[in-house]
Amino acid sequence: MAGSQAASCSSPTRTMSDVMKTYQHYINGAWVKPASGQYFDTDNPYTGEVWAQIAKGNTEDVARAVAAAKAAFETGPWAEMRPTARGKLLVKLAEIIEREAERLGELEVRDNGKLIAEMGTQTRYLAEWYRYYGGLSDKVEGAVLPSDRPGIFNYTKHEPLGVVAMITPWNSPLLLLAWKLAPALAAGNTAVVKPSEFTSASTLEFMELVKEAGFPDGVVNCVTGFGLDTGAPLVEHPDVAKVAFTGSDLAGQKIYEAAAKKIMPVTLELGGKSPNIVFEDADFEAAVMGAISGIFAATGQTCIAGSRLLVQRSIHDSFVKRLVEVAGEAKIGDPMSMDTHVGPVTTPPQYKKILHYINVAREDGATCVLGGKPYTGDGAKGDRFVEPTIFTGVSNEMRIAQEEVFGPILSVIPFDTEEDAIRIGNDILFGLAAGVWTSDIGRAFRMSDKLKAGTVWVNTYRAVSFMTPFGGFKRSGQGRESGQEAIKEFMQVKSVWIAQQTTAANPFIMR
Repeated sequence: MAGSQAASCSSPTRTMSDVMKTYQHYINGAWVKPASGQYFDTDNPYTGEVWAQIAKGNTEDVARAVAAAKAAFETGPWAEMRPTARGKLLVKLAEIIEREAERLGELEVRDNGKLIAEMGTQTRYLAEWYRYYGGLSDKVEGAVLPSDRPGIFNYTKHEPLGVVAMITPWNSPLLLLAWKLAPALAAGNTAVVKPSEFTSASTLEFMELVKEAGFPDGVVNCVTGFGLDTGAPLVEHPDVAKVAFTGSDLAGQKIYEAAAKKIMPVTLELGGKSPNIVFEDADFEAAVMGAISGIFAATGQTCIAGSRLLVQRSIHDSFVKRLVEVAGEAKIGDPMSMDTHVGPVTTPPQYKKILHYINVAREDGATCVLGGKPYTGDGAKGDRFVEPTIFTGVSNEMRIAQEEVFGPILSVIPFDTEEDAIRIGNDILFGLAAGVWTSDIGRAFRMSDKLKAGTVWVNTYRAVSFMTPFGGFKRSGQGRESGQEAIKEFMQVKSVWIAQQTTAANPFIMR
């Protein structure tokens, strides 16, 4: 029913019933119908059944949301609120999130098809970002600077940017929103959120929690819709001071180009093709499990996926054999079941893309040793399942090794020496993450130093924290999310010079 008129409601339903839901935009503290009067469908990736309708936004909706955010930034209670008070609101929001974590996790599974085991963990952990930045909001300090000029008092201060556009992807909507929203609000900005058109429901439900926490109207707004209709106008709006985006490198490039026309800062967390490197001295079983976690968890739909598995040649064959044994036992099916290991692909276009790359790998000469086709067995209720797939005989020049697939497809590449592993690992346009499995502490440090990636995991994989900065090198983006670094991504530094006394001076020379 995309593009059709639907019955409206004043706010999203707070239960997980089977009743069709209709979601509106959230603008200036109220639920607002789309200017076009149109809605589009969202479905459950596991069943394929449509369960909700989402407001189809356009430029007019974006303009209303940005105007509300601008007004909240410049006037009213938020503009006058001290950092400590902002922090208390964030801590209160964290407490509400903890109360609602189970419901939010179930909602995310219904919307994106990822495992409840993972999404439930994410939504329970979500509160920590808001609590952390709530505590950090009044800890950002300027400095009094020594001056080489007599009679001058010179200091710096950090100020918020203004209205921040936040564009989030479909794989982990609430977690990746927290990485942006928590530090931005702690810094004193206001926000207009544009979630993925495939997974908007959990973000819209989250707006109810923002309202309950007591954030003033207009501080956080949410406009839903498609990229050309809402995303592009939001990025290009003259009153937007910054864009924080997570998504593909191609979409990120377009946002960067648009931002450049406005000389506007951006935080971009983009794609990856991360090397997960196993040395012969690694704990064998731990490395096998780490390799599986790196690519088959979340059905491979994660930017940090260890999709290139580099295995030292001396253990290559035995490692692949064990890898196939363990991955071949993965249970595929209902993402709401705690014993499911691999769920459905979230979107139909992504499902087709994954199958396309399986064909590309075969055409380029790679050997499929596991999977390689759609899964239609027990537990496959819908038609978006792909078997965990492993290719050997892969060279790093192949497309399957160079291009991000975003699915449960693993390329195994042999290497001989440490130098060989570094060369292959870095021979990629991306630089988001890397993994190293070794019992040699010296090697762990050397590899961490030489791998060109924003995050390097040693003897673990897919670990994140609200305290640890995250972001990419090269085409994987710029800027950092999480940790103390993130709050300053949403602030600008002002230098203040105060003359302690007024004296006549030559007005034609620099002071």
